[in-house]
Amino acid sequence: MRSSRPKVLHEIAGLSLIGHVLASVTAAGADQIVVVVGPDRPDVEAEIQKSHPDAVMVVQRERKGTAHACLMAREILSGGWDDVLVVFGDTPLVKPQTYQSMRDRLASGQQVVALGFEADTPDGYGRLLMAGETLLAIREHKDCNDTERAIHLCNAGLMAIDGQHVMALLNSIGNDNAQQEYYLTDAVACAVAQGLKTGIVRAPEHEVMGINDRVQLSQAEALYQTRLRTAAMQAGVTMQDPSSVYLSHDTHIERDVLIEPHCVFGLGVVIETGSVIHAFSHLSGCRIGRETSIGPFARVRPGTRTAAHVRIGNFVEVKNATLDEHVKINHLSYVGDASVGEGANIGAGTITCNYDGFNKHHTDIGARAFIGSDSALIAPVSIGEGAYVATGSVITDSVPAHALAFGRARQVNKADGGRLLNEALKKKKEHP
Repeated sequence: MRSSRPKVLHEIAGLSLIGHVLASVTAAGADQIVVVVGPDRPDVEAEIQKSHPDAVMVVQRERKGTAHACLMAREILSGGWDDVLVVFGDTPLVKPQTYQSMRDRLASGQQVVALGFEADTPDGYGRLLMAGETLLAIREHKDCNDTERAIHLCNAGLMAIDGQHVMALLNSIGNDNAQQEYYLTDAVACAVAQGLKTGIVRAPEHEVMGINDRVQLSQAEALYQTRLRTAAMQAGVTMQDPSSVYLSHDTHIERDVLIEPHCVFGLGVVIETGSVIHAFSHLSGCRIGRETSIGPFARVRPGTRTAAHVRIGNFVEVKNATLDEHVKINHLSYVGDASVGEGANIGAGTITCNYDGFNKHHTDIGARAFIGSDSALIAPVSIGEGAYVATGSVITDSVPAHALAFGRARQVNKADGGRLLNEALKKKKEHP
């Protein structure tokens, strides 16, 4: 990956590769998660514990192959599990249904099940050697003869093993190879030699792709985004240009929502039914109420919650704010660390000045208040219900309910002052 960050911590749709894998195996019914990590990787352990605090981490200090990695968890594997799924932290697109299919094969009487795929170009992949529906062996590409190299059914590397046989099979794997490593793929031949039943589950090639560089990471992102968009549209969301919309793994959009082109959804976004997200808007960490209009060119940041029928217009930024029903912030405003009451109108160019260089402060705007254009509300400050703030005001004190507040200097016109100022400035520029 050419990165200071471990490969499995790189993200797709806002979730790490290992996070995707853990979510899928959990959805497939895994009761116990065991992750084999390299030495001195607290960052990987911390990422795993965010979503799976009960996961067990075991360390593989010497890299002696995939079977050797499994044996690092020998104490847990000896616990009498029904099924053992061996998966990779860099294959994020495998669906829970695929893992469940592998478990189903074990339940039907097979003891070892490999995950396979039909490769368009099989060069470099291990081949699955079959006799009918029985898997006889997994042959590495370099060890294949010409007939075997013509096979397009390839090994994805993932495996399901009957929990009653897993330790015996792992212990029977040798390291009689050029690398002197213990390969999990050899479990198939060991199982056949012991008279156990073996088989495969097939998956599409794109589902089992591993991530080894930034190019593959971008390809996986594109595939996963297609999966998310398709699921959203099948659930009743309209996307005018799906390929230009980017979702996060946890984005939740209710039916009858319209999403225009070029919108980005960060983590933690919920959009309620009937809302419209106009073009070029960016949302993260927010909940948008029903029949609300966002954008175009709006930014809705974490902590924002809107009720129904709210309008957040073009070039408006909202952060950590609660907006009640029928609030309007139509254009060119910043509302941060605020609560805005029902029916309030925020004029163009309004700013809630929430930060003093050290701390954030709250602005409270009452129901049906009117904030004139180009006003600055210096937090902490409160604007009462039905109050009216005159255009161009700088408000430093709270405004009582139904009051009219002016926070601007009285205009002064100086006759001929513009001409005199221009002449003075010109002279200064010509003769500095």
